[in-house]
Amino acid sequence: MLPPRAYFFIGLNIVRTLSIIALILVFASNIVTLVHDVEAVNRFMAAKGSSSDVSSSGNSTLTDMLDCDYIEDSTVPNQPAGIFWAVLNRLLIIGQTVVLIMSELGWPAAFFNRFFPVLGKDFGLGALGIIQCLIGAAILSHHVDDFTLVSAFFLFSIGCLNMLLGLIFRQGAKSKRSITSWREHAKNALPTHVAGVDVHSVASAAPTFMSNMFGGEKGRESTASNGSEAYPASVGSRAGLGFGRQAEKAAAMKGYFISKPVESLPRYAPKASGSTE
Repeated sequence: MLPPRAYFFIGLNIVRTLSIIALILVFASNIVTLVHDVEAVNRFMAAKGSSSDVSSSGNSTLTDMLDCDYIEDSTVPNQPAGIFWAVLNRLLIIGQTVVLIMSELGWPAAFFNRFFPVLGKDFGLGALGIIQCLIGAAILSHHVDDFTLVSAFFLFSIGCLNMLLGLIFRQGAKSKRSITSWREHAKNALPTHVAGVDVHSVASAAPTFMSNMFGGEKGRESTASNGSEAYPASVGSRAGLGFGRQAEKAAAMKGYFISKPVESLPRYAPKASGSTE
C-alpha cells in the first residue's frame, strides 16, 4: 500500500505527460495548418492575378472564390494584411507551445523562475492551464482540419484539468510532482525526536565531531567557518597526529604524559610460573 503522497506524485505526473503530448500535437498540427494556409494563399494569389480574364470568360466560380470572407481551404481572412496576421498567429502559437513544453519539463528552471515566474516551480498549475485553454480556444475559433481540431480540443481539456489541479493543490502542485522533492524528503527521513527528546542537535553535531577528530586543521577550519566549534581545538590538533609516537611527542611537549597503566591483578595473586608440572 503506497502512501497518499505517492498517489499524488503518480497522478500529477500522468497529467504532466498528457499535457506534454497535447502540446506536441498542437505544435505539429499548427505547422501543418500553416503549410496549408500558405498553399491556399498561393492559389488565391494566382487566381487573383488572372482576375482580369474573369469578366470576359464569365467564370462565376472564380468570382465567388475572390469575393469570399476567408481564402478557400485556409484560415486566412480575405482582408487587408489578413495573410500576415494569420501567419503571425500560427507562429505565436507554435512559440507558446515550445515554451509550455519546456515549462512542463522543468528546464531551464532558473530561466522560468526569473523571467516567467508564473511558469516557474514556485507557482501552481493554474496559470499553465489558463494559457493552454487560451491556445485551444484560439485554434478552435477557426475552421480547421480534423487533426488540428482534435489536438486543440485535447489541449483545451488538459488546460481545464490543470486549472482544477491548481485550485486543489495551489502553489504546491509542482513540488508534489517533482522528482527532486523525493530526494529532499529522503534527507529528512531520520527522526528528530525520540521518546520526547530532541535528537536533531546531536545528529547535526556528529559530522562536526568526526571532522574535528579525523580532519586535523582542516576539520577545525571548516567548523570555525560554520560559526560554531563543538569540541576544543586541542582535541583536533592531537587527533590529527593519530595515536603513534609523533602524537606522544607532541603531547609531551605540551605537558601531557601518558602514565603506565596500573596492574589489573591484585598484589596477593600468585604469579604465573614459566613451567608446569
